[in-house]
Amino acid sequence: MTQKNLQSYIPALTGVRALAAYLVFISHFEYVFDGNFPHAAQRFLQEFHMGVTIFFVLSGFLITYRYYNNFHLTKDWFKQYLKNRVARIYPMYFLLTVLAFVYYYVTHDEKITKGFPSVPGLLLMHITFVRGFFANLWDTGIAQGWSLTVEECFYFSAPFIFLVNKKYRQFYTQPLVLTGTGLLLVVIFRNVNWYGFFGNFTFTMIYTFLGRCFEFFVGIQLALILLNKGTERTSKVKYTYLGFLLMMVCVGIMSQLAIPKGWMAGLHNPFGIITNNYLLPPCIAMFFYGLLTESTVFKTILSFKFVELLGKSSYIFYLIHLGYIRDFLNDWINKANDWVFEYYDAHGMSWEHSPFENDIINLIIQFVLLNALSILLFKTIEEPMNHYIRKSNFLIKNKPRNQENESALIK
Repeated sequence: MTQKNLQSYIPALTGVRALAAYLVFISHFEYVFDGNFPHAAQRFLQEFHMGVTIFFVLSGFLITYRYYNNFHLTKDWFKQYLKNRVARIYPMYFLLTVLAFVYYYVTHDEKITKGFPSVPGLLLMHITFVRGFFANLWDTGIAQGWSLTVEECFYFSAPFIFLVNKKYRQFYTQPLVLTGTGLLLVVIFRNVNWYGFFGNFTFTMIYTFLGRCFEFFVGIQLALILLNKGTERTSKVKYTYLGFLLMMVCVGIMSQLAIPKGWMAGLHNPFGIITNNYLLPPCIAMFFYGLLTESTVFKTILSFKFVELLGKSSYIFYLIHLGYIRDFLNDWINKANDWVFEYYDAHGMSWEHSPFENDIINLIIQFVLLNALSILLFKTIEEPMNHYIRKSNFLIKNKPRNQENESALIK
């Protein structure tokens, strides 16, 4: 099969975005399940941060799949490429980040600033993505936004990765050089008191592009295979199921590792870093390969129109599932719980139970409300802004009927 047999849009991979975001959501609220399930199950759910790895492998695949064969590192090409990346990522991130700092000025919630002396300076570091290079600042503002620094570093690097691969035929040498550069920066700066700029090896390997670059290269490799060979295959192995099973095995391995002092998951154990950064990505690529070449229940479900919509809005869900918006919902539910008991008292009713007293049910309510808000923001702000920027003269004059501006493309 040739490249012509490849689709320009892959609904199942859009659905995968929702899956990845929900896995991260579970990992952040696994403590809710600790009293109702064995501790081993809670530890297993704690390692569902693997959703971030799914995002990174997916980004490597999609950017390569879309751009590699039409890649020309010219000034105009690079401007158009950056324009598309800005349209896709920046508007909602900027809006939600600014609102996070407005929230800080109203509430003085130290989770936003972590005591950083200059709030305007920290805001500037957020909207320029550079806070993700500092171990003391990565979880300020919208804490989970650290991964966008990693993503933006990849977006900026991708054309040069393509160039080196095409011109010099050097592929896996590149992640070795990038990771080595990250480790060298730690050696240089770990004793420099500058808010943890590449301050330690664990931070660098988990929260920076230099440490996580292999995940993107695995996605790139998968895209290159499909661009060269298409989706036809003779093997009857169900890579979708095998890949998913191996993904869960990696999660299981991390759940059995000791959590280092001061960190949050088995991921932060040195063996956890190896498992997450180097063993898990090929398993995810295998899962993707199955979705692209097989007809399975996974592919059917992830291709449903509603799941596709959840995938399209999952970027917003990821940005709001942790932080001030979720805190507001949680506070509202706690107040609703109080109102229920006040109602019981006012009407002389038994108040042994309330619909809002169960933590798991409350988490499900928040999950549903966060998804509803994500869809609303996607339809009213993110999607219109994406289209507007792509059709504008930002960075480069818009060219009518330019395929780079078509919203139906895969990324």
